[in-house]
Formats: sequence, C-alpha cells, structure tokens
Amino acid sequence: MKKILILIFILFCALTRSYAQSYNEIVERAMKYTFTDSLEQAEQLFREALKMDPNNARNALLFSNLGTVLKRMGRTDEAIEAYTMALNITPYSTAMLLNRGTLYLDKGLDSKAYVDFCNVIDLIPENIEARLYRAYIYMQRREYTEARIDYNVIVGKEPSHKSARIGLAMLDQLEGNLTGARDKLNLLIGEFTDDPSLLIMRANLDLERGYPEAAVLDLEEALRLNPKDAETTVQLGDVYLSLKDKDKALNAYEKAITLGIPRPVLMEQMKKCK
Repeated sequence: MKKILILIFILFCALTRSYAQSYNEIVERAMKYTFTDSLEQAEQLFREALKMDPNNARNALLFSNLGTVLKRMGRTDEAIEAYTMALNITPYSTAMLLNRGTLYLDKGLDSKAYVDFCNVIDLIPENIEARLYRAYIYMQRREYTEARIDYNVIVGKEPSHKSARIGLAMLDQLEGNLTGARDKLNLLIGEFTDDPSLLIMRANLDLERGYPEAAVLDLEEALRLNPKDAETTVQLGDVYLSLKDKDKALNAYEKAITLGIPRPVLMEQMKKCK
C-alpha cells in the first residue's frame, strides 16, 4: 500500500511539472508570436493558456498582453474586455488602467476614460500620461481650471514638455488672454522651429487679435515647411483675399486645387479674386 501511495505521489508530481511546463511553453510561444507580429497565433495561444489554468497568478499579465494584441488588430471592444479582466485580478496596475483608458477615449467614452486616468493619478500623482489625457478631457468639458492644474503639474515636472505647454497656450487663448497665449507660442516656435502646426496656431491667434499681416507671415512659413498642406493653403488664400491681394489669393486657391481641394469648393472665393 505504501509503495502504491509513493507511486501515485511521484506520478502526480510528474503530471504537475509537465502541466506547468506546458503552460509556460504556451506563454513563451505566444510572446514570440507577439514580437514577430504574428498576432492571430499569439491571440490563440494566450487564450489557450488562460483556459489551461484559469487561476494562475500570471493571468493578469496574460490578459493584458492579450488586450495589447487585440488592440493592435483593431478589435477595440475585445481589447477593453481583456484589460478589464486583467484589472479584475490586479486593480492597481497603472499600465493596464492607462491602456484601457486610451481605448475608452478612442471610442469616445470619455467618462469611463476619465475614471481610469483619475485612478492612475491617485496611485501616481505625477504620472504625465494620465495628466495629459485627463487635461484633454477637461478641455473637452470646458473645465479649464482643472485642465490648467494638470498641465501645470506636467510642466512642473518636465518644463520643456511640448504638449502641456501647447495646452496652456490654448487655455490662455480660450480664456481671452491672447497676449499670454502668443508669448507662450513664441517660446515654443523658438524651440521647435520645424513644427508648422505651431506657426498655424500663432497665425490663427493673430487673426483673432486683428493682425492678418502677421498671420500671413506664419502661414507662408508653415507652407514652406509643409508645402502639401491643402487646408493651410486655402486659409492663406482667404487671408490674402481679406487684405485685397487678389492675385496672391487666386494663386493660393489654384495651388490648393492641385493639392486635392475640389475646384467647386473654392469657386466663391475665386470669383472674388476677379
């Protein structure tokens, strides 16, 4: 009887070791497929491992990896579900909260994204990514005071942070502090000389301030940096037209047409150039 029990124990240990090796091997293969962009095979193996050992402590990471694979495959709803399963196991994972929050944002579920980003900030108050996303949500809600707090926290930690500084400039403009907004944009343009979007922002600000001549200079420079920007080409034509420079306006509109703007869309402006 004693020998039988020993044999059963040895057999059990062997089966357990084999089972663990099988689980680990499947996970390793899934990761290799993930790294080589063989996403369908990776998904299949992650799901297989999860079914093999539903109570394994590592399953939170497997669900998270599965979520990332599904996200890369464009299956957003399933990716959110996978991240949620992961968070059910490890609810304080900031990486998983950020991943799910960004997917919620992609789907326009701002309220759910907001909760995830707030949870990240509760855990790590100076988390830049969560602060940046939450500031964006506050901007959408027109809660400008709260957005400014988040942007200031980011700049306090990283003074050169481009996106947060742009956010503060936008807030100044929205709150009517046009001089402050322009000062911030001047500094940004001085540092990021090859970014046409900053020049376009300053041009729009100058138009709002009533300085179309200054706007023209920025729009022209933006188009020098990005000559194929059809919308900015149209905007430059509109500013030329407002300044009664009809020849330049017409040339800008003709250029915009070559860049893909349908001629009928610009017919009214072009008639005013004659």
